[in-house]
Formats: sequence, structure tokens, C-alpha cells
Amino acid sequence: MLIIPLKEGESIERALKKYKKKFERTGVLRELRYRQQFTKKSVERRQEKIKAAYIEKLRREEM
Repeated sequence: MLIIPLKEGESIERALKKYKKKFERTGVLRELRYRQQFTKKSVERRQEKIKAAYIEKLRREEM
């Protein structure tokens, strides 16, 4: 449960903005989308290897 402390005289719009930002940081929606479809471990590992190779390529080009 998210708790947003309000200061006196603070507008409701400001409180909503704080709430949305805090909710986004928790990663609930990201986790929900991730869990909606199952991916096999082999596919996950392949994606991790591709991502690692891409990052390594960027680092080499930077030098």
C-alpha cells in the first residue's frame, strides 16, 4: 500500500502526481505485463546473451 504524506495546503493534483510517480517506481505494471505471458528459460537466456553482446559492442565502439 502506498502512503503519500500531504503537507497542509497542498493541492490534490500535486498529491496525485506524487502518487503516480511512486507507483511507477514500484514496478507493479511492469511486473504485471511480464507475468501475462510465459517465456521459456532458453528464450530468456538467448535474449540475455543478445543484450550482453549489444552492450559489449557499444562499449567497444565507445573506446
